[in-house]
Amino acid sequence: MTAKRIVLELLSTAPDHESSSAALVECGELLGLSENNVRVTLARLVAAGTIDTTGRGTYRVNTPMTRHVTAWRELEKLVRRWDGGWLCVHTADLSRDRTAARHRTRALKLLGFRPLARGLEVRPDNLHGTHDRLLALGLDPGALVYRADFDPATDTRARTLWDAERLTSSYTATTERIERWLATVELEPRAAAREAFFFGGDVLRKIIFDPRLPEPLVDIAARKTMLDAAVRLDTFGRRLWERLTKPEVRRAA
Repeated sequence: MTAKRIVLELLSTAPDHESSSAALVECGELLGLSENNVRVTLARLVAAGTIDTTGRGTYRVNTPMTRHVTAWRELEKLVRRWDGGWLCVHTADLSRDRTAARHRTRALKLLGFRPLARGLEVRPDNLHGTHDRLLALGLDPGALVYRADFDPATDTRARTLWDAERLTSSYTATTERIERWLATVELEPRAAAREAFFFGGDVLRKIIFDPRLPEPLVDIAARKTMLDAAVRLDTFGRRLWERLTKPEVRRAA
């Protein structure tokens, strides 16, 4: 994991996504980063406009992406019963500007869209507020977003855009990994906190980028069980970090 990613994760899980440089240095050192590395990374992130300074030696990140990531415990609440319809985004006529294209790709990926045809991204229409979230995450304001009911052949092909069986298997496997780690961790506190940070980061990325497919495509119960296990891991990690660091930064596992 790069210094940039570690610093952003520390900030994104701090109260109000804000922390002092001293607290970030302290946590960074626990994770193997030197003080100089943390401070140089902070300066570069400010220069890039990724984070802001809110006072002397205090930094804050507050972007739609950050809000999406830090709300991972609530993402499952977006899911509603699927009636078989599809949400479509027409991208063929959108800007080819690299920044716009990068933001568009990230927004579509975060919300589980897949290309059905050239310039056409789709997903099951089973999430509340998808259009608004797409725009908040970086989709071009002029993008055409609409609902469609596919003919049987197209519907069948659309359902194969995700490896749904593999997704369900990964939910079970991730749950087992978390439960096994929580049941057997016997490391000294600093080592356990480091391991919880990196292991928890892997789990968090899996949750953030999960497409949240509906039944019958995936086993929703298995996904919810994984989320419950992730919350327990998060709670365990936070307690470790609270004992080891100042209160300004409390890292989610």
